[in-house]
Amino acid sequence: MSRIGNLPVSIPAKVTVTIDGQNIKVKGPKGELEMDVHPRIKVEQEESNLVCKRPNDEKQSKALHGLTRALVANMVTGVSDGFRRSLIIEGVGYTSEMRGKDLVLKLGYSHEIVMPAPPDTAFVVEDRGRLIHVDGIDKQVVGETAALIRKKRPPEPYLGKGVRYSDERILRKAGKSGK
Repeated sequence: MSRIGNLPVSIPAKVTVTIDGQNIKVKGPKGELEMDVHPRIKVEQEESNLVCKRPNDEKQSKALHGLTRALVANMVTGVSDGFRRSLIIEGVGYTSEMRGKDLVLKLGYSHEIVMPAPPDTAFVVEDRGRLIHVDGIDKQVVGETAALIRKKRPPEPYLGKGVRYSDERILRKAGKSGK
């Protein structure tokens, strides 16, 4: 019994869902997303809910059941509300800025790092270049883009310098002991 897979996905009033066989299109005020569902899983619309159903209780069917429901729920949330991942830059001279739609990072290297925004994704820079928000409708793309930004200069454990997620806690290490 999949607890996640059995939950219905409620569709807000401003979102329209089109199911064409194994293809699902979700359209809302923020944009449009499309996904092909695995052939074992059936997605049906019942009134203002989407329900995922599986044919049997095999291990792979159970796994696909929960996964499909979560992906469909993320699509509905993305086109109605969107997703945001925030990053904090710490360190002397480390900063960021916007150049058009591109994000420019200055992270202590001899050069600037220019990151173009993926489709349906936008960057917002606040707090004099110390806070970066990655906004978008696709949860996977938003998370992946934030991870790529963090990868440019991961936080180090001694001084805490680098790029970290806003909800990430860095375990600090003690430096060398004196004498």
